[in-house]
Amino acid sequence: MNRTEQQQKAQPPKSLTVMQRRWRKFKRLKRGYYSFLILLGAYILSFFLPLLVNNRAIAVRYNGEWYFPAVKQMLVENFLIGKLFGMNYFYSGKFFGQEDNPGECNYRRLKEEWEAEGSDNIVIMPPYPYGPIEDIGVEGNEPFMAPFETKDGSAPRLFGTDDRGRDVFARMAYGFFVSISFALILAFFEYAIGVPLGGMLGYFGGKFDIYMQRLIEIWSSLPTLFLIIIVASIVRPNFILLIILLSLVRWVGITTLMRAEFYREKAKDYVAAAVSIGVPTHKIMLKHILPNSLVPIITYFPFSIVAGIAALVGLDFLGFGLPPPTPSWGQMMSVGLQHLTKWWLVIVPLSAMFLTLLLVVFIGEAIREAFDPKVFSRLR
Repeated sequence: MNRTEQQQKAQPPKSLTVMQRRWRKFKRLKRGYYSFLILLGAYILSFFLPLLVNNRAIAVRYNGEWYFPAVKQMLVENFLIGKLFGMNYFYSGKFFGQEDNPGECNYRRLKEEWEAEGSDNIVIMPPYPYGPIEDIGVEGNEPFMAPFETKDGSAPRLFGTDDRGRDVFARMAYGFFVSISFALILAFFEYAIGVPLGGMLGYFGGKFDIYMQRLIEIWSSLPTLFLIIIVASIVRPNFILLIILLSLVRWVGITTLMRAEFYREKAKDYVAAAVSIGVPTHKIMLKHILPNSLVPIITYFPFSIVAGIAALVGLDFLGFGLPPPTPSWGQMMSVGLQHLTKWWLVIVPLSAMFLTLLLVVFIGEAIREAFDPKVFSRLR
């Protein structure tokens, strides 16, 4: 054994940080950890839905030229890159030789026509060739098709169609992307307002805290639903407007938690020591107190996601949410309750929402246990 190996053997094992211990604890909680992996994988996959579930072709070769409608749609709508370059993914039927179709090209029919003619032109469709908003106005779509039903040899409808001939599986998949994105963005703004405000209330205290607490009490008593109904009666609500309206009232919960954490932490010795040596206030709050106040921030996040999804579904169900024909679980539930005899219209959106919220709750429980200050604390 050489000297280097002896030195390595003599060295004590590297101690783990508090966050590393909490992450290890979270990974040992299999139910929450696997739920996190499933939900994260599904959300990442949902960014590529235009390539997987879409009535637009992934690629079209026409007269020696290649066109990529679904790829451009993905870049424009999901990654926002295409908007910077002015990408256009709309191609009319006449553009590809469908003289009787001045609207957007029916790529499924175009593929059948070219294959029947033995043409050198090529259409590459997604694995599931149906879109979330195409209705009976597109050839091949019929209302109330049962799950796995086919028509004229076309691909089977996995979960059938709704009252307007729209594919239920496609709407459910895109509705997942819309719901999770909405909840994440809403949580971001909720934290962006609540964490700094709660920290200032807890650290400075005094009259500032008293007056702001009274203002928060008044603000939190505002009827959010009535506010959204009033706004919806004036302008049509959209994704951004709903985020703004809900962000105006959803920050109260995290503000209260952060206020309590900063109140507790500022009374400890390390804060007094930092003040005594002249550390600036903003550094004390950001570099000393905030890292010791991460437990409520992280543990509250999954339940904030649950609340955001439930809020969007509820508004869509009542008709005050995202404008049609945006794929939405709440709107799908509303259609299902109007046609209870078509069981798939009720079961599919309810199951999708139930499973998603169940996974998020499992993640939240695991995070809460892993970040329990009684188990791993910075003071231990």
